[in-house]
Amino acid sequence: MEKIRHTGQASMEQACQCYGLHRDAGYKLKKRKQQKAAVASQVLELVKAERIGQPRVGTRKLHRTLRSSFAASGLKVGRDKLFGILRTHDLLVRRKRASCKTTDSYHRFHKYKNLVKGMAVTACNQVWVSDITYIRTVKGFCYLALVTDMYSRKIVGYDLSDSLELAGCLRALKRALRTARPAAGLVHHSDRGIQYCSNQYVEQLKRHQISISMTEENHCYENAIAERVNGILKDEFYLDQCFFSTRIASIAAKNAIEIYNSKRLHISLGYKTPNMVFENAA
Repeated sequence: MEKIRHTGQASMEQACQCYGLHRDAGYKLKKRKQQKAAVASQVLELVKAERIGQPRVGTRKLHRTLRSSFAASGLKVGRDKLFGILRTHDLLVRRKRASCKTTDSYHRFHKYKNLVKGMAVTACNQVWVSDITYIRTVKGFCYLALVTDMYSRKIVGYDLSDSLELAGCLRALKRALRTARPAAGLVHHSDRGIQYCSNQYVEQLKRHQISISMTEENHCYENAIAERVNGILKDEFYLDQCFFSTRIASIAAKNAIEIYNSKRLHISLGYKTPNMVFENAA
């Protein structure tokens, strides 16, 4: 109808008659479209502001985070409506797949049993999960070692280094021990990578009376929490891009982990952040 009117082919009244509508209905339809466009514009501004810190945060978490902002702006935006607005403007998040292997489980070191399988994790510092993920730079790969508290999903230790050698994993573990100060009874769970089975790493765990748990061979799903955290940092915080240097990648990783711990809502935590859960349980 608008096209017909603007091209001068017919008046609004004549265009409405073609569709069996009164002229008032045509104007009301135009007004509703303008109102929807205005609401969508306000919603997009709020979404873009939130995604400055969390570039790929999902729509469900966006809706939860922005509810108070929507109310303050007088906007009635349900989850489905938010999905529709973001879909129309091509702002829905698309997930990516990893393509680099970081685990070498074919080595001479002792491999430990899986102590976590079937365990009910009910508190912070009950189980830590560790893993390594790669980050691209123009000169090759660098590697991010992470230690995550299974209950709160908080990243308690991390380190970025240029190689897959043991030193990075040890630094991440030592940072976690300083930061979280776990009590006796902690279980450390990882894959069977040579870094986690090495004498130095195992000795560090035993020195702090930490029980050692590992996945079964080729069963990466037994370390699903650690794998999921890797994916979140890459998918939602742009750590899957190629950085100019390891130093810049390290800065990006630090910022991503700080925002992940303090701002990212987890559905599994009842829409709370890792810091909220960890600090309330401490």
